[in-house]
Amino acid sequence: MTTSITDKTYKKLTLQVSLNGLSFCVCDTLSNTPVVLQNIHFDSFQRSAKIEDLFASVFHQNPELRHHYDEIVVLHSNNLCAFVPTALFDEEFLGSYLQYNTKVFETDFFTFDELIKYEMNNVYIPYVNMNNFFIDQFGSFDYKHSNTVLVSKLLDLSKNNEERKMFVHVSESHFEIIVVQNQKLHLYNSFDYKTPEDFIYYLLFTAEQLQLNPENFKLELLGSINEQDAFYKIAYKYIRNISLLDVSDFKNSFTEKENREHFILLNS
Repeated sequence: MTTSITDKTYKKLTLQVSLNGLSFCVCDTLSNTPVVLQNIHFDSFQRSAKIEDLFASVFHQNPELRHHYDEIVVLHSNNLCAFVPTALFDEEFLGSYLQYNTKVFETDFFTFDELIKYEMNNVYIPYVNMNNFFIDQFGSFDYKHSNTVLVSKLLDLSKNNEERKMFVHVSESHFEIIVVQNQKLHLYNSFDYKTPEDFIYYLLFTAEQLQLNPENFKLELLGSINEQDAFYKIAYKYIRNISLLDVSDFKNSFTEKENREHFILLNS
């Protein structure tokens, strides 16, 4: 069905979903500017409920989610993914790429995002029940993995920089380490963590495996972290060149903290 120009809203809705909650962004596509940003966190008590019921409540409380949009994108945020070079990729064996870093079952649904520019694919397990909920709400939408957006954008930022750099994206229960050099992905991995000691152990272990000297390599942090966090402070203690990701070039009305925390959502 062709959409008439009179039906266009020039608005795009992007939702980032996880078991811990969801966030969403409304973007004005004429100016390419995000105009609404909302974050909803489910506490431990809520997480015992059906995710569909929690989402239904969020939709009821946020009328922006019930508006009409020209484009709707859902980002699945979990650590059930693996990046595979195109040369080694076979669509018939998606589950095999994940079996070494996560527990997979025959009943799991696997899919992948193509990163054509970087000649690789991100194989992952989406939240099927969440997709089913969104089908009921929207009818049709696009979906991808949140780390497809994250890795693509960080590779873009590394253009013409021959220095290997480590990025760490922090979420509530896990974090991603991405090491890039001039649009080449040297490493992607995801780690579960609870304590600052967990956090620094995985950072230093990864640096050691890649022969990155903590006195020299650059580490940039983004996601749910700030300079007052115990996780930032312990990394600062052991790694000399550490900083929060610079988001000063983001042209919107949100704070630096919001732009850093919702980096993936705002770059989707």
